[in-house]
Amino acid sequence: MVSLLGLAFLLLLLTALLLTLLVYRRQRKPRLRAIGAFEALPGQIGRATESGNKIHLSLGTGGIGGSETVASLAGLSTLGYLAEQGVATDTPPLITVYNPTLLPLALNVLRQAYIRHGRDSDFRWTQVRLVAPSPMSYALGTMDILNREPVLANVMFGSFGSEVGLIAGTGGDADLIHVSGTDNMQALSILYTSADQVAVGEELYAAEVYLNRTGPKVTSLAAEDIARIALILFVIVAAIFRWLGVL
Repeated sequence: MVSLLGLAFLLLLLTALLLTLLVYRRQRKPRLRAIGAFEALPGQIGRATESGNKIHLSLGTGGIGGSETVASLAGLSTLGYLAEQGVATDTPPLITVYNPTLLPLALNVLRQAYIRHGRDSDFRWTQVRLVAPSPMSYALGTMDILNREPVLANVMFGSFGSEVGLIAGTGGDADLIHVSGTDNMQALSILYTSADQVAVGEELYAAEVYLNRTGPKVTSLAAEDIARIALILFVIVAAIFRWLGVL
């Protein structure tokens, strides 16, 4: 019986993948499940443009080359989207980083957005700020920026620890729109009580696909969502059979 259930699950997973590939071949974008943190970002660009304020993006207290690499790359994907939209509307984001390994990458992502829009001469190296090399110092420096700069929204995507509470608290006191995403459980417990929208855990890793919505990665992610649902159903069915004494 166990082998039959396993075979049924594999067949269901294969069917989900084939269906999503078929949709993509017909040039119809598969529907992705809604993630509020990513759906909230496009509206912030328009509001910042209308108000003449900035969007602050924190890339977290992680870097490249360690366990925080994937989360940091997700933050850079978010930067790519905000930079593209912001430069087009003359509202480029204000970026803060903690780890020196992210500084040249963030500068390059922002500069490429200026180049694509034919505005290379408008790029300023000071638009990406290396605040401090320690988590708490970074939080304190970012708090000062949020208090002094004309910021409309505080966007935080990357790896964070308990220091995120200081930044989130400052954003709350200033009544800023707060959109975040992280894979750190300690930080998530803090952000859930302070952020307007939060991308949880593996949702953060899908930043590039959700924000760009192009290419075969959309199909792959849609298939993963279907597979996740299929796995949950498989576990429920297996539990029921176990309870009935069939397994």
